Amino acid sequence: MSDTDTRSATNPTAQRYPLSGYGVIVPSERIAAAFAAGADYAESTIVGNLVVAEGDGWVRNPAYDATVRRGSFAILFPAELSLADPGVPADRVTAYLDAAMPIIGSVAEPGAKIVFGSGTARTIPDGVDLAAARKRFAEVVVETRDAAERNELQIVLEPLNRRETNLLNSLEETVAFLDEFDIERVPVVADLFHIMLEAEPLSVVRDLGPRIGHAHIADADRRPPGQGDWPLSPFIEALRAGGYDGPVTVECLFEDFQPELEAALAHLRRLA
Repeated sequence: MSDTDTRSATNPTAQRYPLSGYGVIVPSERIAAAFAAGADYAESTIVGNLVVAEGDGWVRNPAYDATVRRGSFAILFPAELSLADPGVPADRVTAYLDAAMPIIGSVAEPGAKIVFGSGTARTIPDGVDLAAARKRFAEVVVETRDAAERNELQIVLEPLNRRETNLLNSLEETVAFLDEFDIERVPVVADLFHIMLEAEPLSVVRDLGPRIGHAHIADADRRPPGQGDWPLSPFIEALRAGGYDGPVTVECLFEDFQPELEAALAHLRRLA
């Protein structure tokens, strides 16, 4: 039996839901409301939603809605798991990946994307040598990529603004890091929120188009698209001009989730 057949047998009632169009990052309890608002897909959170701590390990949350296979996931690593500190035993990361990746694979579309952001987990602690920290994080990225591929998944590495982490803050820096350590088969995430906070030109989105594997979008102050003045249309145009033709996920703060998401998705579709 193939891995895909095994996943189907584990949850034979699961519906296929390929990744396309416009979606939203949500925990399990908001998935139904996301589809009711018109989302093309739900980007499921991992830590504390799909994967939960139990004792010294990690297990699948029995309350997770597994009726629809997901095409993308976010929030991969727990904040307490230090990924850029060579003084932390590497087997802690390995143990988490060995537990989490099969769980994600059990509810995922084959080839589903996992956004590797995890800003707190990858932050270089005070006093740690920068070169050693970068080398250790590169090892983690490779190990995570390989663990994902064994479960028919793909990681995409997300630059995060410097308020969230001190390691890999821009698209250019993240691509340069992957090239420096000869890390292949790891695309990057273009997230308008981090791009705007880092004042990275949208021309970089276009120029690095072949390296972009996923996209996130929000309006000013992480409000839903259409509620601010950020360059949503130029961002989408830069993605398309660079050759990225994949989905775009809304990642923002909602006050009234379903109606705000419905308006945001309608706004994005009008722009497109």
